[in-house]
Amino acid sequence: MSSVLGRVFIVMLAAAGCIAVAPRLALAQVKPAVTTLGPDFPKSEIFIGNSFFYYNNGMPGQVSQLEKAADPDHKQDYRATMVTIGGSGFDWHDVESYFRPNAIGSYSFDENNNVVFNKLDKLFDVAVMMDCSQCPIHPRLKTVFTEFARKNSEIVRAHGARPVFFMSWAYADKPEMTAQLAEAYTTAGNENNALVIPAGLAFARAVGKQPELNLYAPDKRHPSLAGTYLAACTVFAALTGRSPVGNAYLAGIDAPTAQFLQTVAWETVQDYYQK
Repeated sequence: MSSVLGRVFIVMLAAAGCIAVAPRLALAQVKPAVTTLGPDFPKSEIFIGNSFFYYNNGMPGQVSQLEKAADPDHKQDYRATMVTIGGSGFDWHDVESYFRPNAIGSYSFDENNNVVFNKLDKLFDVAVMMDCSQCPIHPRLKTVFTEFARKNSEIVRAHGARPVFFMSWAYADKPEMTAQLAEAYTTAGNENNALVIPAGLAFARAVGKQPELNLYAPDKRHPSLAGTYLAACTVFAALTGRSPVGNAYLAGIDAPTAQFLQTVAWETVQDYYQK
């Protein structure tokens, strides 16, 4: 079990007054079976999810900026596309339709806002999928999460891409969601041979280290700009296997804060994948 998850459980148990049972619960936490997408790391991604992805002008765009800044000689090769429905879960998305030819991803825009028509052998290398923020752990929806994690993974693979699950974060006022979501997503990842991106664990680590830094919008659910950037750095680290620490793309965040978030993302990914 990673040190991040261990601290999450300890905080939860201490708050509940039952720290004595921490070792038993900690051992129940599953570990990810898939820990890298290498050596054939992806360069094109479709992000399938909800408003957690599209806040702050879109997290996928920030992932792409991080990738291009890390590999400027091949920046034209990186491409991120976002398909989102507000409030959506896995079962709201017609994933099959997202891979139809000459549609999503068939053209994009370069840094000078020129239209680029993409001639693609396949649309995307990976599909990064996120369920609704409560669905994986909701009593009436978690079976739907399990069912569509499998169905959508099969669809993605049938189109030559690899499925990836995005572990979302706890609400600001419900920190107990962190460990619950981590368990649900890691289990689904293992059942579907899919990489899981531990964004929720990165949020918990950042809050534990620097609680005065606000990662949330006023609704305590959606991300602030810092939260979106932290998530993007975590995605970058998980998908590419590279550290985001020192990356030149800062998303308009001051340099010390950006470096802190980059470091948290890298530490979290290393811990979760037990590198």
